[in-house]
Amino acid sequence: MPDTIMPPSSEVATDETVNLISADKVVGTAVYNRMGESLGSVYGLMLNKLNGRVAYAIMSFGGFLGMGESYHPLPWRVLTYDPKMGAYVVDLDRKRLEKAPSYTRVAEPDWTTYPPTVDAYYAIPPV
Repeated sequence: MPDTIMPPSSEVATDETVNLISADKVVGTAVYNRMGESLGSVYGLMLNKLNGRVAYAIMSFGGFLGMGESYHPLPWRVLTYDPKMGAYVVDLDRKRLEKAPSYTRVAEPDWTTYPPTVDAYYAIPPV
């Protein structure tokens, strides 16, 4: 089988539609709560390999220039995109988020056992 040559990313179609967005456009998008407080931004996405759905948005929270930053897996279903803000909105206040399951670059979770903890905290049935 011949090697597949991929075009440079600038040549790959990543336009948005009403219902679709490229994952690389989601990463970096701001996250606010309903009170308008900036909570962080989407750092990455965790996909369910079996059903192809986004399971979690990993939100970066706190810190300055990457120091002291924590990462909070948010079940994808708790985020709502607000086109007027160009951001995701969650029904979470800062105090609840500070107590939520999180990790740091130094202490990453074991993703084989971590999701039930996250889902239980947000009272979300697993996908």
